[in-house]
Amino acid sequence: MTATLTAPGKAAADAGTGSTMIGRTPRRQIYLPLGLYLLFTLIPFYWILLFAVRPTGSTSLVPWPITFEHFDKVWTERSFATFFQNSLLVGVVSMVMTTLVALAGGYALARFDFRIKRGFMLALLCSQFIPGALMLVPLFEIFAELRMINSLASVVIAETVFQLPLSMILLSGFIKNVPYVLEEAAWVDGCGRFRAFCAVVLPALRPGLIAVGSFAFVHSWNHFLFALMFLSDQGKQTIPVGLATLMGADSVDLGALAAGGVVAAVPVVIVFAFIQKWLVTGFSAGAVKG
Repeated sequence: MTATLTAPGKAAADAGTGSTMIGRTPRRQIYLPLGLYLLFTLIPFYWILLFAVRPTGSTSLVPWPITFEHFDKVWTERSFATFFQNSLLVGVVSMVMTTLVALAGGYALARFDFRIKRGFMLALLCSQFIPGALMLVPLFEIFAELRMINSLASVVIAETVFQLPLSMILLSGFIKNVPYVLEEAAWVDGCGRFRAFCAVVLPALRPGLIAVGSFAFVHSWNHFLFALMFLSDQGKQTIPVGLATLMGADSVDLGALAAGGVVAAVPVVIVFAFIQKWLVTGFSAGAVKG
């Protein structure tokens, strides 16, 4: 057998060159499509911001001079201050209710075995294929019998019911990733099931709870159909319905519509800016860190 020897310096140089070549090529392949996608994504945001801060009648592609007349118009004249409060109330209450109920249901699915468990899970999955529009008529009849039409509570309940199946499935997956032996060890130490859950399982579910809660809030904030169908009083409508009122049959106030769109988008952007770290942690590493 003949062995080929390579000088350590040459091997190190080859290794360094190879790693550099390997490192440069993927960077170009990643940054170029990401840059194009970022440009494609930011142009609509710039366009709506341009119409929101540009004076009426201006055709300049640069928003100068900057004016806030459109924001003042939608906030005061078009009752967007009331719409904002209603949307915030619906979003926060729906988020809390969805998270709490999904947490209880997800724990039951993850920790208990019962006869109809598979059928129940299948029903939860199949419910995701049902469009929300098909739920309008039965929900409207139920809320009419309960005299809850034109009440924000009807929208909150509808949003919670619509988001529960997926939220329960997600949280059950997070709970399954928490070792069951940790709860058993807490029981041995004298904790009850609820106390063991709060002390052992709940802290590990923080990424999952933040992910489920944030998606519940954003969905409730942006949803249009339930608020349109169940709320008839203008003082109880939400921002999506308020945006629809800015589009008339004959003309559209582009400046006011753009300003309303910016007002509607700001809370969602803020929410995802603060929870981005938790979303990445939750969906990439799961609910447990080794």
